[in-house]
This record gives sequence, structure tokens and C-alpha cells, in this order.
Amino acid sequence: MVNIAELFSQKNVLDYVSNRQATPLLGETLFPARKVQGLEFDILKAGTRIPTIASVHAFDTEAEIASRVASRSAQELAFIKRKIQLKEKDLIALRNPRTAEEQRFLEQEVYNDVYSMVSSVNARVEKMRMEVLANGTVTLDENGLDLVVDYGVPDEHKTSVDFAASGTDIIGLLTTWASSLDTMPTRILTSTKVRNAILQNAGIKGYFKDAGLLPTAGTLNQVLQQFGLPTIATYDAKYYKENAQGVLVKERYFPENKLVMFGAENPGESIFGVTPEESRLLAGGSNDYTIGNVFATVYESGLDPVGTWTKAAGTALPSFPEADNVFQATVLAEG
Repeated sequence: MVNIAELFSQKNVLDYVSNRQATPLLGETLFPARKVQGLEFDILKAGTRIPTIASVHAFDTEAEIASRVASRSAQELAFIKRKIQLKEKDLIALRNPRTAEEQRFLEQEVYNDVYSMVSSVNARVEKMRMEVLANGTVTLDENGLDLVVDYGVPDEHKTSVDFAASGTDIIGLLTTWASSLDTMPTRILTSTKVRNAILQNAGIKGYFKDAGLLPTAGTLNQVLQQFGLPTIATYDAKYYKENAQGVLVKERYFPENKLVMFGAENPGESIFGVTPEESRLLAGGSNDYTIGNVFATVYESGLDPVGTWTKAAGTALPSFPEADNVFQATVLAEG
């Protein structure tokens, strides 16, 4: 009879998570991961990138003392976790497989659950990354929490317009927004819906006609570059969220009606911390584990019904030191 605890030992599960490679989400490239040994981290703002000029002094006099432009505040990491139960019938089949092929199939189903739970945690982190990039905030309003983390994007770097309105001067607006930042932005991130609205704009169509270009995503970026503006990239990835009725609702990571301008620097980092599960495991003194940013485990719990669970957990929150150097715009009506 197969021993579940041995088959899905903590080391086996963690090694599986470490070795399985997933396609990186966009936020993982914009907000590279960094792990800290704790549950708090300092939210740092880089401040303006314009230098403050030094003054001329006579010899043998004290130098002018500079004021720090950057700011710092402490924030606790969000605790994210999800689990799924291995049903009693599947548990019996796994313990008493009829063939070696059936055992391999059932084992892989459990590891698929491990991957699914880890992906769920990573999806919540991606949602936070895209929210902070688009809105300058992270909203934690599930499971009894009611918290909004505000990263302090200046009000003058936020606006609302309607790109779908025929008379909107999109090039003029983008130029104004870019000029309002201390350093010229190099990237624009938005949705395909917004990009399509730009392509349908009367003024943009006029630029295409004058240049003898067909209106496409590629030629739109050519036009933007001619005006000294950043090129546009789109992000339309989605995830499922389970509502209170247990129904899966499809949602977007990056809001469909938003556009954000930012520079060549990474906007921030994805800060991961230690979970209670990881802390308890390492308290035993063993170093025989490779633990990444998300902790996963298969464990038995409960006598009636007999419960075997697959769980993933992580503590995470994005940092956003470039909060002063982005421009965030709502450019379409919702819906």
C-alpha cells in the first residue's frame, strides 16, 4: 500500500515546485522577485530624478547640507494561501493502484494540484503588481480584510480622459503627460482595447493618411516615435476569481481602461517573505529543503471526513520606488 506522507514528502513537493518552470508573467519582469526573512519591508520612494544643484563655496567653509528626496515607510506583507482537497475515493485509489500506470497518473494529478495552487498564489501577486502600476495602490479586501496600500503617486500624475471621443487630441495628451514627468518615459503599457481606440481616433487616422501608412499596432508605434513618444505594449492576461457563490468569474490583471507611462527602470520589486509553514519547517533545523517564493505542501488533516490537502502559501507585496516617475491615466469609460 502506498504511503501518502512518503510519496508526497515535503522535500518532494518543494523540489517539484522548484524544478517546474512556468511561463513568466509580465509583472515578474517589471517587478523582479526579492525574498526577505520577515513579514515587513520598507516601502521606498526614489523621488525625483532631477538633480538638485550644488552651490559654490569659498575655500575652508562647510559644505551645504542636502535634504533627502526619497521617503520610506514600513508595510506588512500580504499573506496569500489556497488549498484543495484530495477526495476520499481518489485517496483510496492512490493508496491501492491497480497498475503502475494508474499510480503514475494519480500521482501526477496531485502534483497538478500543487502547480495549480502555486499558480493561484502567483496570480494574486500579479494582480497586486498590475494594480500598483495602473493605480498606485494595492487593495486587500478579501477574507475579512479591508485595506488599501497607497504608494503615493502624485495627484498631478493621474488623470481621466476619453480616448473614444472623436475630438480627443491623443498625441497632444500623451506629449503633455510625458512632459510632466521629471525624466522622459520610455514605455507605455495599456490594453488592446485602448490601443484599438487610439487607432480609431480621427486625429491618429489623419497622421496615418499623411504618412501613407496602414493603421496597425506596429505603424502606430512608428507614429509615436516620430513625435518623440514611448511605444505602446499591451497586456491582456486574465485569471479566474471564485465569488461567494463558488462561480468562477474571469478578470484581468491590468485594467482594460487604463494607460500608464513609465521609464526604463523597473517600477519596483516583488517582495516575498517567510510563511508560517516555512518558518515551522525550518525550525526543525534541517537545511535539506529548497524553498522558493511560494511554499507548497501536501498534508493529512481530519478524521471525518478523512482529509488530504494540497496547499500553497506565500507572503508578498510589490514595492514601488518609481511611484513619482509614472503617469497613470484612465482613458476609457468602464464597461
